[in-house]
Amino acid sequence: MSTKAFASQADLEEKKVSFVQLSPNAYAYTAEGDPNTGVIVGDDAVMVIDTQATPAMAQDVIRRIREVTDKPIKYVVLSHYHAVRVLGAAGYAPEHVIASRDTYDLIVERGEQDKASEIGRFPRLFRAVETVPPGLTWPTITFTGRMSIWLGKLEVQLLQLGRGHTKGDTVAWLPQQRILFSGDLVEFGATPYAGDAYFKDWPQTLDNIARLEPLALVPGRGAALTTPHEVHEGLAGTRAFISDLYAAVQAGVQAGKDLNAVYKEAHARLKPKYGHWVIFDHCMPFDVTRCYDEATQYPDPRIWTAERDRQMWAALEG
Repeated sequence: MSTKAFASQADLEEKKVSFVQLSPNAYAYTAEGDPNTGVIVGDDAVMVIDTQATPAMAQDVIRRIREVTDKPIKYVVLSHYHAVRVLGAAGYAPEHVIASRDTYDLIVERGEQDKASEIGRFPRLFRAVETVPPGLTWPTITFTGRMSIWLGKLEVQLLQLGRGHTKGDTVAWLPQQRILFSGDLVEFGATPYAGDAYFKDWPQTLDNIARLEPLALVPGRGAALTTPHEVHEGLAGTRAFISDLYAAVQAGVQAGKDLNAVYKEAHARLKPKYGHWVIFDHCMPFDVTRCYDEATQYPDPRIWTAERDRQMWAALEG
């Protein structure tokens, strides 16, 4: 049996970028399942939600923004702490980088390890990695629970609606237009990465998003969801994956099986329904490992390091 290439190392095919306008103020930068970036153009400034993985890659986002406005890019919002979302921040030279206090705490606790880990997992997504400045991306403003930023008359609410993808997840919400930027709490046609997740909390957090009744939603990966029906599909698909995975792992744990056996069973159980989703084979070893941890003895995610990534992969996929 041939061994699967580690994480996304075999994924070298360039993706086609789309820049979709959702309202007079909101845009989605998407790339066929690669990490998305949200853009909000206010009366006097631009806000970017999630940055791309390197400052060199951020230049393509800036080029699209400059096709629609010359207003300054004043704010960068980090939906969570993962390197693939934040290391491009310097490319925008923003006045402020905003994150939840929980995200800030995660950067302090595990930012360096996460940076090394993710660069190893996703060579294609860290194009021109040498353009990333030394050190980490630090917020200049943090908040707890909720905060409003006013771009002239346009209100952007930054909300923590619960733990899911990480403990620090933040969504950006345009209440006047009912458009939501979800970060990786919601994916569409892409496998949720859950290596740092809270499986028991995530479905409730998705319900909290649904209660806002968004008319459009920009997921962390996948196409922009431009109708209430598509938004419902995105939420339902993400919820089903998280719930199905947790149920499969819990069944194995209750039967006294070890991680290796649980992984093989969960993979076999989920592949028919979700195997066609982007990065399924990359995510599953990380997702099942975290889920097994949560179902056994680790309520909070353990830190992934480049070394732990490789050891886990060899144990489950070797």
